[in-house]
Amino acid sequence: MSVRRLAEDQFQPPAFAFNEENAVWAEATIRKYPPARQQSAVIPLLMRAQEQDGWVTKAAIEHVADRLEMPLIRVLEVATFYTQFQLKPVGTRAHVQVCGTTPCMLRGAEQLMDVCRHKIHHDPLTPNAEGTLSWEEVECQGACVNAPMVIIFKDAYEDLTSERLEEIIDAFEAGRGSEIQPGPQIDRAFSAPEGGPLTLLDEIKPVRTNLEPQPAPEGEVTAAGAPDNAGRHKDTAPETDASLKTPVTDKEGAKTQAKAAETGPLSATMKSEPDPKVAGGAGEGAPAEPGTVSGDLKQKRARKKTSAEDGTA
Repeated sequence: MSVRRLAEDQFQPPAFAFNEENAVWAEATIRKYPPARQQSAVIPLLMRAQEQDGWVTKAAIEHVADRLEMPLIRVLEVATFYTQFQLKPVGTRAHVQVCGTTPCMLRGAEQLMDVCRHKIHHDPLTPNAEGTLSWEEVECQGACVNAPMVIIFKDAYEDLTSERLEEIIDAFEAGRGSEIQPGPQIDRAFSAPEGGPLTLLDEIKPVRTNLEPQPAPEGEVTAAGAPDNAGRHKDTAPETDASLKTPVTDKEGAKTQAKAAETGPLSATMKSEPDPKVAGGAGEGAPAEPGTVSGDLKQKRARKKTSAEDGTA
């Protein structure tokens, strides 16, 4: 499987060209890519050439290299790397690719190869006498959970037994390959369990969110609900008590209080005599009465000096 070479010159056709339909398709495929990236069309063009001739010939590789302006070695690298490209003539009705990677080997891939040796040819990549069937062993085909499996052209046939593969090969040999349903050959859908699902059989109920009202279990005491005034403006402060009188609600009382304030002592709106004995009087720094001397203007009493201070003995 590791060495892939082109077919001998005796099998190679002298030239290759896409037919009219494939030529239009190839041109449209190349235009899908930007001008500097059109070499990315190498894989689809090689696959189209294989579908036209049944295998990838040396002339087809050269034609694709010229069409995409690629070095020939670059196209050879692609063609010889991928096992989906057949580099030698294969069966015209079926080419069976048997997966030989570990999961399929553990599940009976070797027995499938024995069927191919018996029904098609002892050697891989060698068509039968009629040239209608061929087979080969390939690497992983990507359906390990459905092992063992084979691919015939573009279709995969999985969960095979030796007996079922014999039936498939006979159908392709008789030209009835389209009657075989691709995919698992047992009673299951894709990679689901055989016979139907085995888990998650209970009805799945939608998950309720905490925004929806949920019934409380029997015997469980529910928590108190939200207060009736939740989210509303709170007007229960003492200052909002309607029984309290304010200048707005008791205008006459407000006038009376204002008049009483005007007649009170030391009012800013009514002249009054300061009381020196009360707070705010002369003793508290209020202006002195006319004709009196206060503060620093009063004469200070001189202290009598001693003999030591005036220098007398």
